Amino acid sequence: MYTIGEVSRMFHLPISTLRYYDKEGFFPDLQRISGIRKFSDNELEILRVIECLKKSGLEIKEMKQFFVWCKQGSKTYQIRKELFEKQEKIIEEKITDLNKILNMVKYKQWYYDEAIKTGSEDLVEQQVPEKLPEKIKRYYENSHTFSI
Repeated sequence: MYTIGEVSRMFHLPISTLRYYDKEGFFPDLQRISGIRKFSDNELEILRVIECLKKSGLEIKEMKQFFVWCKQGSKTYQIRKELFEKQEKIIEEKITDLNKILNMVKYKQWYYDEAIKTGSEDLVEQQVPEKLPEKIKRYYENSHTFSI
């Protein structure tokens, strides 16, 4: 069993957030001993799922619906699976976007390293994109693609 402070530290969440989740009914079996919340491994797993869903873009209302489906049992397996499939696509899109950003950051680091070495952006610009080193060219190309 864990105190709210311990769980707060474990998950890097404010205590107020844990209290809010409790108030919203996410921890229906949460024990209280002398008025102190005691989190079991079950609540920790629920919290892992909450944080996953939150970070994947779900809002509280949608998370509540997920937990309603959980209480409804096996008849909601398919819809719960579909929720995670939808979130997977959203996360993959975010990863693609973040990879483009990372490629631009890496390209610009190289760009400014070269500008510092040569004392001019003009010499660097003359290399773009055909004369770029292969690795840097990939960063450049990957950061300049557009999703349609």
